[in-house]
Amino acid sequence: MRIVGVVDGDTVVLADGREVRMIGIQAPKLPLGRKGFKAWPLSPEAKARLVALSKGKDARLRYGGAREDRHGRVLAHIFVSSGQGEVWLQQQMLAEGLARVYTFPDNRSCASELLQAEQKARAAARGIWRDPYYAIRKAENVGVLEQLEGRYELVEGVVTSASLVRDRLYLNFGSDYRADFTVTVKERDIKLFQRTEPWTFILAQAGSGARDLAALVGTPLRIRGWLGQYNGPEIVVTHPEQIEFAGAATRKNSREN
Repeated sequence: MRIVGVVDGDTVVLADGREVRMIGIQAPKLPLGRKGFKAWPLSPEAKARLVALSKGKDARLRYGGAREDRHGRVLAHIFVSSGQGEVWLQQQMLAEGLARVYTFPDNRSCASELLQAEQKARAAARGIWRDPYYAIRKAENVGVLEQLEGRYELVEGVVTSASLVRDRLYLNFGSDYRADFTVTVKERDIKLFQRTEPWTFILAQAGSGARDLAALVGTPLRIRGWLGQYNGPEIVVTHPEQIEFAGAATRKNSREN
């Protein structure tokens, strides 16, 4: 099916009228008619690049979970032909620094490959990674995080305490859980973690009666999600791909701690 239009940096229009939201990424947002919405930095550039990559080309769709969102848009990975072969649009936009990885619990496919593309672009300071708007935030900078409430952010920090209380996971990044940055995984979402390494092993320890997850203390993590506020800045995580082990933490490290 041919791509005949581009809405923004992560959404295209097919010849049959369907809109396709490219799963796995989030490009800088345009207002798109939303009153009072301020365009994110590099949003026009992201749209223009997707136009150049895709408009007028035949698209091959690959599904990785839920196939339609609440707006009626198709959810898919998109591949188009080019002179060098087939281009995976999600991966290309990430590689050029014009998007961030953005997954959902019902659409997690290819997250590892997408994260690798994002990491390379970030290391090379391409696109959005040169702009302070998209900087990775430090968990200890609570005042900064409080000012960013309601925004999608990447936050890095070292776990100071972790616990599984009534099947809800809490990761704390400061000495005072009532004021410092916290990551929360609700009971309904724990099952995804229990099926994903290294969380399978980590959470199994808690299941044996160790309510304090000592294996995670001192571990550097990178968390992505929407910043909220509850006893200090908080990100509610719904699936494992939102949390990266930012240091050398692996299943092996967890076993040794």
